[in-house]
Amino acid sequence: SLTLPDRKRLEVARSLATDPKLLLLDEVMAGLRPTETDRIVSILKELNRESGLTILLIEHVMRAVMALAGRILVLHHGAAIAQGTPEEVVRDPAVIHSYLGAEDVS
Repeated sequence: SLTLPDRKRLEVARSLATDPKLLLLDEVMAGLRPTETDRIVSILKELNRESGLTILLIEHVMRAVMALAGRILVLHHGAAIAQGTPEEVVRDPAVIHSYLGAEDVS
């Protein structure tokens, strides 16, 4: 009877119960509204800041990626196409073409 955001938080809590040094998260923001995403991002930031927990995040929700990541590796069909800081990666032409799209100015 838990809501989707509550189930997502429960998944993270179950993972944390083992006191990991590295937390692997795969699409934990999928299906969440922006406000729900922001709440989980806040929780993850606090965990990292307070415990030093390393978080490896596989995610397509750019709002979460940009808020959490210190470094990003972008894969396209299994091959690395860009890596760097969030600011560097979102300006990379291969990332824009493959994932972000560009506004047509013509």
